[in-house]
Amino acid sequence: IGETKTIELGSLKVRYAYLSQRGFYPEEICKPNQDSYCITENFCDIDSDAFFAVFDGHGTDGEKCAKYARDRLPHLISKYVKRAKQRANVLNNAISENEIDLKNANTTGAGTANDLKQKYQSPETTELSKEQLYSACSTGHLQTNRGMHRCKEIDDVLSGTTAISCYIQGRRNKITVCNVGDSRAVLGQIQHTVNLELNYDTTDNNNSTTPHGPSPSSTYKAIPLSRDQTPYRTDERNRVLRQGARILSLDQMEGLVLYDEAETMRTMEEKEVKLGEEIEADGDPPRAWSPDGEYPGTAFTRSIGGDVIAEDLGVIAEPEILSIHINKEDKIIVLASDGVFEFLTNQSVIDICAKFNDPLEACRAVVAESYELWLQYELRTDDITMICIFIDDCANDLNANSIPNNMLSDHPEISSDSHSTHTNISPDTDTDDSAQLLRDSSRPVRKHLTKEKTKIIAKMKDSLDLDAAEEALPRNFDITKMYTEKSEEENHRISEAIKASVMLKNLSDSQRDMLYKVLEPIDVEKGDWIIKQGTAGDRFYIVDYGNFEVRIRSNDNKGHGDEEDDDNGGKVVHVYKGSREQNAHPSFGELALMYRAPRAASIIAQTNGRLWALHRYAFRKVLTETKGRHVLFDILPKIKAFEKLDSEEIENIVDIMEEATFGRGEAIIRQGVSGSTFYVICNGSCELSLRAEFEVVDENNSLRSSMSTKQLRQHDYFGEEIFLNGANQYLNTVIATTNTTCWKLEKITIKQILEKVKTQRRLSASQIVIQEGNFNQILGDIELSDSDED
Repeated sequence: IGETKTIELGSLKVRYAYLSQRGFYPEEICKPNQDSYCITENFCDIDSDAFFAVFDGHGTDGEKCAKYARDRLPHLISKYVKRAKQRANVLNNAISENEIDLKNANTTGAGTANDLKQKYQSPETTELSKEQLYSACSTGHLQTNRGMHRCKEIDDVLSGTTAISCYIQGRRNKITVCNVGDSRAVLGQIQHTVNLELNYDTTDNNNSTTPHGPSPSSTYKAIPLSRDQTPYRTDERNRVLRQGARILSLDQMEGLVLYDEAETMRTMEEKEVKLGEEIEADGDPPRAWSPDGEYPGTAFTRSIGGDVIAEDLGVIAEPEILSIHINKEDKIIVLASDGVFEFLTNQSVIDICAKFNDPLEACRAVVAESYELWLQYELRTDDITMICIFIDDCANDLNANSIPNNMLSDHPEISSDSHSTHTNISPDTDTDDSAQLLRDSSRPVRKHLTKEKTKIIAKMKDSLDLDAAEEALPRNFDITKMYTEKSEEENHRISEAIKASVMLKNLSDSQRDMLYKVLEPIDVEKGDWIIKQGTAGDRFYIVDYGNFEVRIRSNDNKGHGDEEDDDNGGKVVHVYKGSREQNAHPSFGELALMYRAPRAASIIAQTNGRLWALHRYAFRKVLTETKGRHVLFDILPKIKAFEKLDSEEIENIVDIMEEATFGRGEAIIRQGVSGSTFYVICNGSCELSLRAEFEVVDENNSLRSSMSTKQLRQHDYFGEEIFLNGANQYLNTVIATTNTTCWKLEKITIKQILEKVKTQRRLSASQIVIQEGNFNQILGDIELSDSDED
């Protein structure tokens, strides 16, 4: 959409905008956007009604499925709503005949009876019961599903689409949300404790005072209007299991993670969702599979059209439906595909929207933030689509029927008819568990790199043949030499910018003050290259203002010297847009703070602008102030190989320790297997086991074994034996019992660091005699095998 659109829907004055961003798929650069959306004003031929929907296609023909649903679903819902109103009018007319006769007998005014009859026949004034409205909406979805099955242009065996829609009935201040799949609808509700006056902006082009829904100074609560239909939900998981589906993650399906079928079946009877809670942190959610093969593998349990195979396993097109009344406290409605919520919570999305006076800018900010998080944590990005609606005025405040401000604590009723899968959320009644389901049934938000991306980064580092010793901070590194003076206004903009950075937003006050000082201002001109794909990076960038293109060369041209690709950097997959006025400050290059790995994309200035750059050395100096990593200063001296190092040398080692993530059930090290990595548990837990064999003297002269186990928790360490006496085999097996993050240290890295420190110390003649013996002993202990040196 080029600009935000304003419409009046009965007593509601709303502004809306939408944005759809095609995903980036390295193996399929030209893959079409499989998301779609529709906005229908004058819905059901009523000028106070409107229909908004987002569709997320999947499978080979996902794009066709989403477009088919976009074109057919609004038409069919409108058709069945009109039909229901016609039937209601027939009944109303029959009931009203006596009223009309009575009215004619008691009045002499012309047209009085006709006016009364017209009241019953007008579609705008005809009221449908909750059951009639839900039936019409449900029938529309099911007929769309059947039509897609019959469509010859769509191969729907393993394709389909999810759908989230919002039907606004402005005359009644009412919205009805229908959900099939795992896209979401979220309401942003202003808090009672803040000023409810509208925020006016007098800076538009015609200098008029235009009301704007959200006020940046106010507090908003995110109210979920839909529930993800995925195997995370106990009721949905049980339903597809009863249809014969298997529920496993990809790693479980491939045998990389242990799978206990009996344990999975027992979870059917448990109230809390346990399957996949930790798997999802690595981007490996539970999926529905056929009992006969490795298909279809859907991460959702409902879908429109297509997925013929999944449909037999209980992946149905029946929507869950919710109706609420809007009041003056309800300011924002968001409809978005699941690509938005992979890394952002409902509250995060509403908080971002509330920063803006224009719903189009809100869309741009949320979509950009989602896309950037995908690039940070994944090897690809999903298609991302969002509709944002700002409610500027609500003339008729239907307080009695609106969502109470304390909805999540008062638990609005959620009930399911035993003969239907319709879900009714009635906000003006109190029960115990409805809001709990709304809050807890969403899939977890991901916060870590996927294991695949972790492995790719490791391979990229190996391909560069990097000198690991360069990763250590220089011995005489002085961070104060990187300080630059900044104004209070600049520090404020930096403070706002780092709130969106996963790695920087949780810094302490002292760390934040240090960060302000070390960020380097860089003024750029249009056409300047900030980052070149394939080169090793050492800086992270925050956009102060200006636009910056993300360009990626295709795999076919990598390393082949394609001149055209080298000239322009490849295909534009995204644009970072920074603005001081809009308080938009995206960032890129975050992984350079952790790894000296090749850049995955090129960044080129599309306009003049300014960046704030953070060098990896400076970041590590700031990072070592954090409590979590600081424990390494206590742990490492306990290791025999490091017990004679001084604090500065320990600090150099702490600075280069990297993070690695392991899934539940994954073996980190195995007894008797060669290895060269030492680990300290940052988060999570593991089981350490030692198998010992011993000979038993009996008639069979047999060998027997015993197994001893030990639980490892946060800050425990293992694998230290590879540092001593030239050992290159692990003495124990360690398996992650939860999703686990470890700090890791390579043997060859330690060897190079100690050699470098030894060389530096030899430069000081006064220290040679004192220190030489210590280093020779340490280096003698850490003997590298041939495989390590390779």
